[in-house]
Amino acid sequence: MSGIARWCFRHRFIVIGGWLLLLAVLAVGMRAAGGASFSEEYSLPGTESTKATELLETQFERTSGDASTIVLHATGGKVTDPAVEADVNRMLARVAEVPEVGAVAGPFAPGGAGQISRDGETAYATVTFTKQKQSLDTDNIQKVVDLGSELRSDTLRVEFGGAAIGELDKPSTSSSELIGLLAAAVIMLFAFGSFLAMAIPIIAAVLALGSAIFAIDLLTRVMSVPSTAPIIAAFIGLGVGIDYALFVVARYRGGIRAGLGPEEATVTAMNTSGRAVIFAGGTVAVAMLGLLMLGFSILSGIGLSAAIMVVFAVAVAVTLLPALFGVFGMRVLSRRQRARLQAEGPSEAQVSAGWARWAGFVQKRPVPLTIAATAVMLVLVIPFFSMRLGSSDAGNNPPDTTTRQAYDLLADGFGPGHNGPLQLVAKTPSAQAASDFTRLGQEIEGVPGVAAVRTPPAVPGATVRTMQVIPTGSPQSVRTSDLIDTLRDRVIPAHEKDGLTVYVGGLTAVHKDFAAALSGKMLLFVTIVVVLGCLLLMLAFRSVLIPLTAAVMNLLSAGAGFGIVVAVFQWGWGSSALGAGPAGPVESFLPPMMLAVLFGLSMDYEVFLVSRIHEEWLHTGDNNLAVRRGQAATGQIITAVAIIMICVFTAFVFVGMRIIAEFGLGVAVAILLDALVVRTILVPAAMQLFGKWNWYLPKAVDRVLPHVSVEGPSQAPAASARLHALPRADEADGADGRSPVTDKRGA
Repeated sequence: MSGIARWCFRHRFIVIGGWLLLLAVLAVGMRAAGGASFSEEYSLPGTESTKATELLETQFERTSGDASTIVLHATGGKVTDPAVEADVNRMLARVAEVPEVGAVAGPFAPGGAGQISRDGETAYATVTFTKQKQSLDTDNIQKVVDLGSELRSDTLRVEFGGAAIGELDKPSTSSSELIGLLAAAVIMLFAFGSFLAMAIPIIAAVLALGSAIFAIDLLTRVMSVPSTAPIIAAFIGLGVGIDYALFVVARYRGGIRAGLGPEEATVTAMNTSGRAVIFAGGTVAVAMLGLLMLGFSILSGIGLSAAIMVVFAVAVAVTLLPALFGVFGMRVLSRRQRARLQAEGPSEAQVSAGWARWAGFVQKRPVPLTIAATAVMLVLVIPFFSMRLGSSDAGNNPPDTTTRQAYDLLADGFGPGHNGPLQLVAKTPSAQAASDFTRLGQEIEGVPGVAAVRTPPAVPGATVRTMQVIPTGSPQSVRTSDLIDTLRDRVIPAHEKDGLTVYVGGLTAVHKDFAAALSGKMLLFVTIVVVLGCLLLMLAFRSVLIPLTAAVMNLLSAGAGFGIVVAVFQWGWGSSALGAGPAGPVESFLPPMMLAVLFGLSMDYEVFLVSRIHEEWLHTGDNNLAVRRGQAATGQIITAVAIIMICVFTAFVFVGMRIIAEFGLGVAVAILLDALVVRTILVPAAMQLFGKWNWYLPKAVDRVLPHVSVEGPSQAPAASARLHALPRADEADGADGRSPVTDKRGA
């Protein structure tokens, strides 16, 4: 690292210019490629919903895509008034001519009486596209909306529902990113007391964020990447980008205060914090790339996007920061700090006396503190065990969106099940099979949880029939999920004879199948992420207990985060207040994404804390003293970066997208607990109890593992010397009850 740090420091303007050039090249390349091309496509081979879609495509390709609704509500009169009917029919005729629209079923067409509410005030038309929503041109979706909107008046409301329409309703996250940046700036200004020291991490994070976003946009041209990927990657990038830069800047400032010149302070910072940043970033990237192992293209796109963001954040930290140190030099200290340095001479890195006292407090009471902290975490984990995965419906969308208003109008006029009908697709190779399918529909009408059954007329010569089953519950309700199981497991199998084969499909069934498929792979995913994390920590610290302890602590933090998500969003304890709608299932995508991010970020804090403890252990051979000094030296900076992370992720809770709100709140809570409970109490207490066993590694394993130094060459003695004033655990408190630490030191 020293060679790279020196080169970047001495060729500072080349490095800065290179990063700006790379940003420009990526921006131009993205524009030349035609911009981002996001896709929500994911395949579920072998599931019933996929088989239903594939069977439908064999004979009804033009009507096998997503179905949307145009909802009409008369605020004065009836929708059946002749003038309204004429206008609606003309509008629907024009909608039918829009590219990628396969069929339009209006309420005033033959057989459309069921699309008009009993009071005559609400009606809806179904627009079936030729493709699934992820493959549609958004311009064509917008044309449908524009044509329908022309009918809006003081007496007629027109709203639009369906997954395809939802693609137009996604809110901007730019304000949340700005809030996160401002919060980070305030925290760093308070911590450093210097505008430039605050500005450097912000500059680094913004440059990494911009470059990575353009790279992700280019990635969408070669693989399936969902539209939520850059949002998730953005707040991961803001968090780790600022945090990594903050650790390096703090170490550089400590070197300057200790009397090192700017270049030597840069080399020292990169050989210590810089190495830790590379290792920590590697753990986050590995955790995010673990999403590729699940085999779902949509999650692979999210994982790869997040990994790209982390790689840029690390690259900026280890190359751009030395260049910026070369530009700003001593000015990373405030004027007052520089004047004090000139007047009083070099001083050792300051450690907060408060953190020193707290470290001693934990060491003296490891058992009761461990029991209390573990009890708190376990209580928060309890809701996790009732987690129900699924997909929230449009009833959770912000109230001002057209999809939410269409949902409410349909629910009020027809019942909530009309917002997510099930589609039964049958293979009827014979007349007897077709007759059996008709009898199946008659039986389904009497199944509990079914509001209505609609069977369109058979197409002459077709061997595929369809049936629409309207549930009594909303698409996200437990009743609807149970109804799908009832149809698949009990009702349909009794009628599958004479060649009749029936599959339950529709968007609601797709979401249920995705949740089931993902749940079946979660154990493997968790195992892979935990094992890889343990191997990386074992490689870094030559220990068996430290990786195992970290894995348990990380799972505890993640479980508590999931517990809060379940309580807020599934049980409804505050979801409406957050603008995420009423209670509903936890999004199926959330567990793997959130677990990958949390494992990566928790490993960050583990690396920064334990690497400092490891420095002390290598120098003193005294485990108790090493744990005490390491926690005292890193407590303040780890708390600061955790607060920044919490601010960044919390800012995204209010963007108006339920899955982003779940993700933001879950990660923010987990980081809060990780910083305040795990790194402050559980980890140091456990290391105190384990003693020298913390550093045990079987000789056979030691011979096989390559040697990797997180602390850098010859750093441990120097680091320890700067902490010589910190007392041993048995000297923590003087006779007067005050800490004998005389110099307050920051990370």
